[in-house]
Amino acid sequence: MITALIVEDEQMIRKGMMYTIDWKGMQTEIIGEAANGQEGLEKIIALKPDLVITDIKMPILNGTDMIQEASRFHDFETVVLSSYSDFEYTKKCIQLQVFDYLLKPIDEEILKTMMDKLVQKIREKKKQEILQQKMDKSSMKLLFPEKEEMRSYNTYTRKVIESIQSRYAEKINLEDLAQELCVSSSYLSRVFKKDTNRTFNHFLNQQRIQASIPLLLSKQYMMYEIAEKVGFSDYKQYHAVFNKYMGCPPTEFIQGVEAKPVTSRAQSNGEE
Repeated sequence: MITALIVEDEQMIRKGMMYTIDWKGMQTEIIGEAANGQEGLEKIIALKPDLVITDIKMPILNGTDMIQEASRFHDFETVVLSSYSDFEYTKKCIQLQVFDYLLKPIDEEILKTMMDKLVQKIREKKKQEILQQKMDKSSMKLLFPEKEEMRSYNTYTRKVIESIQSRYAEKINLEDLAQELCVSSSYLSRVFKKDTNRTFNHFLNQQRIQASIPLLLSKQYMMYEIAEKVGFSDYKQYHAVFNKYMGCPPTEFIQGVEAKPVTSRAQSNGEE
C-alpha cells in the first residue's frame, strides 16, 4: 500500500474523495486531509505521504506554493485537482514535475487508470531507495584500513594484509601465510584479529568482493568468470559471499548502480 494525503479547501469534495472512492482497491491508504495549503504543508512534513492529491486555488497558501515549499522537506509524488479555468496554475504545476492532474469533477475510471501507473512508479522508487540504503550500509563493511592506521599494526598483520591485497585471486589461507612468515597460525590469527578486528577469511572475502565490483560493472564477463578471477571456487560461493557483504545479489547490485538516483523536486528546481 502507498500512503496519500488529500488537500482540498471544499469540504464536500474532500470528504467525498476520502470516503466514496475505493482507495484500497487502488493499493492506497489515505492517511490525512487538509483544508488549505498551509495545513497541507504541515501535514506533508509530519506524515511524509508517498502521494499528495491537492487543489490549486486554496486559502492561506495555494497548491503550487505548498508543493514547492513541501518538496524542500520530503520527496513525494503529486496529483493536482484542476478545472479548465485553472490552466495557468496547471502549467506551473507541470514545471514542478507533478505526476498528473485531474479535472473536477473526478472521473473514477480515469483516476483508477492513473493510480495504476502511479502506484507502480512509487513502488519502483521505494525499491531503488531500499537497494541504495543496502548499498550504502554494505559499503561501510568494505572499508579497508588507511595507511596511517596500518602503521600501528603488528608487522605480521601488515604482511598478511599486503599478501591478501596482492594475492586475493589465488587459493591462499592463513596456514600457508603463517608458514611463509615462520610463525604459528594460531599466533598469526590472534594478532591479525587484534589489529583489524576481523578474521583472515573476513578480510580476504572483503578484498575479493571489492575487486569483483569493477568487473561486474564492466559487463565484459560472465558471473562464473568473475568468481574465478577474484579467487572464489565457483559462482555459487561468489553469489553467497557477495549477498552477505553487499546485502543483495550481484545482479541486483548492478541494477541499483544503473538506476538513476532519486532527486527531490527542490533540487531539480535549483533549490538548496
